[in-house]
Amino acid sequence: MRRAVLVGVQGIIPHPHDLLAAGLWPAASDYEQRGEKMPDATVKFEGARYVITMDLQRRIISNGSVVVQGQRILHVGKSEELSHVQVDRVVDASDMVITPGFCNGHMHISYAHATRGIFPDDLGSDYLPNVFKLQAIMTEEEEYYTSLLAITELLKYGTTTFMDPGSTKYIDHCIEAYRQTGCRIITGVHVTDKPNPLGLPVSTTADAIETVEVAIKKFNGQLDGRVSAWAMPFAPSMCSDELLRGCKFLADKYGTGMTLHYNNSQNYIDASVKETGMLPSQYLEKIGVLGENVTLAHMLGQDMSEVQVLARTGSRAVVVPTAAVKGGAGMAYTGLLPEMLAAGMAVGLGTDAGNNSNLLETNRAMYLIAVLYKDARQDPKSIPAETALEMATIRGAEALGLSNEVGSIEVGKKADLVLYDTRSAEWQTLFNPVNNLVYNADGRSVHTVMVDGKIMVEDHEPLFVNEWELIQKVQGIGEDMLARTGLSFQSRWPIV
Repeated sequence: MRRAVLVGVQGIIPHPHDLLAAGLWPAASDYEQRGEKMPDATVKFEGARYVITMDLQRRIISNGSVVVQGQRILHVGKSEELSHVQVDRVVDASDMVITPGFCNGHMHISYAHATRGIFPDDLGSDYLPNVFKLQAIMTEEEEYYTSLLAITELLKYGTTTFMDPGSTKYIDHCIEAYRQTGCRIITGVHVTDKPNPLGLPVSTTADAIETVEVAIKKFNGQLDGRVSAWAMPFAPSMCSDELLRGCKFLADKYGTGMTLHYNNSQNYIDASVKETGMLPSQYLEKIGVLGENVTLAHMLGQDMSEVQVLARTGSRAVVVPTAAVKGGAGMAYTGLLPEMLAAGMAVGLGTDAGNNSNLLETNRAMYLIAVLYKDARQDPKSIPAETALEMATIRGAEALGLSNEVGSIEVGKKADLVLYDTRSAEWQTLFNPVNNLVYNADGRSVHTVMVDGKIMVEDHEPLFVNEWELIQKVQGIGEDMLARTGLSFQSRWPIV
């Protein structure tokens, strides 16, 4: 076990957390009483085996160091070049690979963990109405604890930024989970104004637009800017043209984004052609709801002419390989990810909820996206490991409109960092850290996670919660939810 230490003039002294608890380390209130601003703490991650910067040159720095001051990155370079930099705390990063924090562009965090893994494979898409039936009965407290567990898992395995596409009912209550975990989140309220097979609440168009605006005005910029709020009409098939245009207007008005589920079935495509004479993406362009602040999630059911429309309008995308392959969606055979990337679209990765894809881990999403198209196109050059890593970092940040702040390790950017401990068999032998990261490693080797300049995971443990107590709490919540709804799905094999 490695203990990060603070190095001072008297040698090695206890960690600041311990000193603060003992009243020996200055608290913010001490400075406030004197009318002074507490100075930004400085941290140096020193001597990393590799720093994968994801900067414009895609530099990988061997024996590298990263210096953080407050919320931002102050220096990145060779350890010997930064040896003179004096800091408050030095973290020994030898045998570590440092990456930017990962971006998950589509992840329903608020409801799935309480009933994760209950749906049998042969249920097919019929599981979705049950998902929202379960979600509909959740209380504020249940949603808070379930969200907290989902975010804990995300952070432990290196995801520091993610989008919850509008399914959190009690954002007011769950904002405490966002504060507690220190995460960077895009949230909002999904809305529909058409009857739908998922049983989602249907509002009038005016009420739906008002709901979206209230959420944007209330939550956008909270928690020192770590929370963003977007317009979130659920899907084009469930929303009127007026609602879609209204949401796009609000995204433009408030300088934020808009996201849509965009997994287009053949029935929806045929209906679009019959009713409008256009394919779905062509029609969305006509009514003015595509653009550089629009992120479309899943991205199945499009053809090349639609890719051209999306690229021309600057629209962004998030693909969700974990959900697609588990659901048998044929993503690698019909999806056009290589074509979207070739057209210059910003495309990131998502995992969807923990009760359909069942996994949240960005490492495995990277692995899947790096191998699926190789097999489907029978081309080992399709979606190389470097592209998969870009989609989890800088391209993923672009898809969320956040690439000026996160997605790479560069001076001036927010200090969202992940340290992988390479002292394990799956990292060996280590010559090309990108290949090892994408093809060999998984989130279990994540040692330390920093978000916005604060260490939230250290020595593989979250610092903000008792994880085992939280797990037990959410298990009880799930059992109670199943009892209240009467839902039950038997194991194919006898549990005795």
